[in-house]
Amino acid sequence: MYVLFEEDGAFKTGHIMSEADAALQVESSSGKRSKIKRANCLYTFASPTPEALMSQAEVLSAEIDLQFLWECAPQEEFDVEALGADYFGHAPNALEKTTLLLRLHSAPVYFHRRGRGRYKPAPPEILTAALAAVEKKQRQAALTQEWADQMASGKLPPEVADSAISLISRPDKNSQAWKALDAACTATQQTPERLLLSLGAWPHALALHKGRFLATHFPRGTGFTEVSLNATGEALPLAEVDAYSVDDITTTEIDDALSVSTLPNGDLRVGIHIAAPGLAVTRGSALDDLARARMSTVYMPGEKIPMQPDQVIEAFSLDAGRAVPALSLYVTANPLTGEIIGHESRLERVVVRENLRHNQLDEAFTEEALADTTQVLPYNNWIRPLWQLALLLAKQRDEVRGKPENNNRIEYSFYVDGDPNDPATPVRILPRKRNAPLDRLVAEYMILANSTWGGLLASCGLPGIYRSQQTGRVRMSTQALPHEAIGVPQYAWCTSPLRRYVDLVNQWQLIAAIEHGVSAPLVAPFKPRDADLFAIIGGFEAQYIAWNEFQNNMERYWCLRWLQQQQITTCTATVLKDDLIRLNNAPLVSRVSGLPQLGRGQQIELHITGTDELALELNIRYVSTIDAVVEASEVADEPEAPAVTDSSVLAADLTDDATPALDDTVAMLSADGSNTTIESPPSSG
Repeated sequence: MYVLFEEDGAFKTGHIMSEADAALQVESSSGKRSKIKRANCLYTFASPTPEALMSQAEVLSAEIDLQFLWECAPQEEFDVEALGADYFGHAPNALEKTTLLLRLHSAPVYFHRRGRGRYKPAPPEILTAALAAVEKKQRQAALTQEWADQMASGKLPPEVADSAISLISRPDKNSQAWKALDAACTATQQTPERLLLSLGAWPHALALHKGRFLATHFPRGTGFTEVSLNATGEALPLAEVDAYSVDDITTTEIDDALSVSTLPNGDLRVGIHIAAPGLAVTRGSALDDLARARMSTVYMPGEKIPMQPDQVIEAFSLDAGRAVPALSLYVTANPLTGEIIGHESRLERVVVRENLRHNQLDEAFTEEALADTTQVLPYNNWIRPLWQLALLLAKQRDEVRGKPENNNRIEYSFYVDGDPNDPATPVRILPRKRNAPLDRLVAEYMILANSTWGGLLASCGLPGIYRSQQTGRVRMSTQALPHEAIGVPQYAWCTSPLRRYVDLVNQWQLIAAIEHGVSAPLVAPFKPRDADLFAIIGGFEAQYIAWNEFQNNMERYWCLRWLQQQQITTCTATVLKDDLIRLNNAPLVSRVSGLPQLGRGQQIELHITGTDELALELNIRYVSTIDAVVEASEVADEPEAPAVTDSSVLAADLTDDATPALDDTVAMLSADGSNTTIESPPSSG
């Protein structure tokens, strides 16, 4: 005897080996034996064989007209055997019952299941709606397949083209467009990005990279809503200083400037002047909401997405020739020893005499020229005392660090000479030494300001946002803790409030400290243990990572374009580790398949066979080993995806405002304090 039973939602047959009150021992056609609950058994039969029963029933059930069956069925609940008697005109045999059962079970739109072997016809109005839904689904499936076939054959359907960006940034995987794209990708063995690019969804890979980033992080566009400035500091006193700023030629957000004078007793009075947008962009204001949503200016070769609206930048950027509100730190120092004798912080207006540019002065301000006291340099009375004191300050930090900083590696600036959205636009990649005197000078005074102002906040009992490093662990926190890699007792980002949100937050706290002293905790925007400060830290780090990744991708893209524009097919490179190398003529790191086991710093010759602008990969082949090795201290381990993590410190820790850079991400410090250069500092200001 055989039995038809239900298991895991499917109908199965088997030979009954033994029976009990509540269960049957059944053997399938494959020989597998199993215990089946009697409640799951529909009926027993003697013929045909189980295999013949199911195969014949499946064929016959497909021939039954569902509409006719629905019209024949009772309107109330029924069982299969009762319907079979009406449908076949006699008591159905095992094959007929199974045929009917399979047909009923396959049509939940027509028949609603009510139990084991029992069904009820769908009411007419429900059936009509269900059939319409089925028809719609079938039409959609057919259209989806049509789109997939078109894409597989090289044609992009307009409906898919219209949603191309969302399909690769935030895809709705239940949409027809995604299902069609997924099917086409399977058929062509391509990724969605590569397939859509090949079909012309974007004119080139550059448009895809930018479009995906903007769709993900700026879905409403990069513009700002209308804003108004309520306070611009017109009533602040005017500082009597000769101040100069130093930035890249493309910088437009001038955050900082320096001044210096000699006191009657011979001591130096250095002024570190920082733009003061915190006067107008106050906590909880509409301007604050805009800045906090972005957390930082986004940089890429040839362009940027500012953190602050143009009105704020225009009002507070330290552009030469006009009185601009500034937060100034005046430091009195012994020019012979570098000892800091005292400091004072003020809110005032500063007129910057001139905005100096690296590319115009780096050749003049060399270490050799600065060491020759008989040589009269441009801005001689400004640069010389600042440089001598900067050397003494750096020496003091080296003593705390226990070793000198290694800043000899090459960095690169990108200049896109034309439309940054056109891959054909010429790009220039210019090398410059990280230890250029102007870089070191500005960096040293930014470190001094960030450390001093961090101490001021702590002395007033005010929380701020600090970066610290202790026992190799780098972290952001609200406590003033030592930064061992830099060699300072505390370090708070304060010197880039136009371009970095944490600096703006710290500026609010500094303004309260300057105006109210020890009573500042009563009136400051953030009170001790304010939970929102921790939220800002978390949000900033996450956003900074995203901005940094995009910036590095764009610089990598323009490196590939530069290699093509220069028609470079052979070049030399430096081995970093294993098969990871860095080109010697461009800030590009890549892997070389088949590279022999070579030591760190080994020089090699490569042949460039092509580039992949979508994957941002360089196709290269090892040619030979060159009889030259770069000193290990000058070779940086290149992270494949540089990011802000607890095991690294952003370049701003050393070069805070020497170059703009997301906001100043030119290099990282490894956990032990040694430099790890990210070989693609942005040039956009």
